[in-house]
Amino acid sequence: MNSKIMQEDIKTIAQNIGENVQRLSGATVLITGGAGFLGNYFILTIDYLNKHVLKKPCKMISIDNFITGLKYNIEDQENFKAIKHDVTKPLQIDEPIDFIISAAGIASPLFYRKYIIETIDVGVFGTKNMLELAKDKKVKSMLFFSSSEIYGDPDPRFVPTPETYYGNVSPIGPRSNYDESKRLGETLCIAYYDTHKVPIKWVRPFNVYGPGMRIDDYRVVPNFVANALQKGFMPVYGAGYSTRTFCYVTDAITGFFKVLLSDFNGEAFNVGTDREEISMRDLAKIIAEMFDNTVEIRNMDGPTDAYVTADPKRRCPDLTKMRTKLHYMPTVDLRTGLKRFIRWVIETHDIKSLYVDILRKKKIIE
Repeated sequence: MNSKIMQEDIKTIAQNIGENVQRLSGATVLITGGAGFLGNYFILTIDYLNKHVLKKPCKMISIDNFITGLKYNIEDQENFKAIKHDVTKPLQIDEPIDFIISAAGIASPLFYRKYIIETIDVGVFGTKNMLELAKDKKVKSMLFFSSSEIYGDPDPRFVPTPETYYGNVSPIGPRSNYDESKRLGETLCIAYYDTHKVPIKWVRPFNVYGPGMRIDDYRVVPNFVANALQKGFMPVYGAGYSTRTFCYVTDAITGFFKVLLSDFNGEAFNVGTDREEISMRDLAKIIAEMFDNTVEIRNMDGPTDAYVTADPKRRCPDLTKMRTKLHYMPTVDLRTGLKRFIRWVIETHDIKSLYVDILRKKKIIE
């Protein structure tokens, strides 16, 4: 990993996980979706923990079929093994497994509208296969990645949205293959917990962003930044009034580790930030200000129907449960996180343009 920003991020996460981190000492962790954005952060963090924190190294086994994952940001080593495999098919692992992180999924609307059935399969069959593996291996803990999308377009009375809200989701809408497969994934989790006592818990991430994201997957932060840097405009789909809260990756991964290493089995946890709920148009304005307002904001239709007819109007988590049970405290404000992401994009994609020069003059980047 050559990225200075990601190195700083990993160190921050490792420092904030908490005292339960030693549960990983000498353990074996299986991670699905390990070559993706979040999977790579898990792997890099455990690698850092092995070198600086854990009493005994933690062995990692990563599973990915690279349908949307790009690459691993770690070199081959004794404590890391990568297996190319589709988790919708049963997986045979001979060695003991202590923890499972089930992070495989197709999260971008652009890709889950392209891979409609595959998205359902990984959310349902991929989750069931990992639950079966967790049962057979008698793991200490399994973490399933659900999504804040399971809330659909929430009633305004339930924003910020608590884990107890059942959701307002269309079973046949443009986002339904993703939303409903995550909802059924949660149903499978509670079924395996009730029936087989699998120590499963699951997280519902709210708009996590940061270094390591694909800049071509059309999620809003990389989409705005990549277009601003390379084309001088930001595409705002529709009127741009939909609101979100954006959680920088260090806060999110810290929260995910806290849930994984806890004993709160059979439960869901929102992970994100409840600060700075902002419209897409206002997000574009903040980024434009960083470019000294030299980039244009353009309203246009989205690339798929998931953006046009099914975009939730608001999304903001109620974090009461995470704060009280796991002492979770997101700390990175939106502007700080955006600056870090912009610096990473320029650093890793070697972007050279007049817009990079503007950022340098404004001291957004070095």
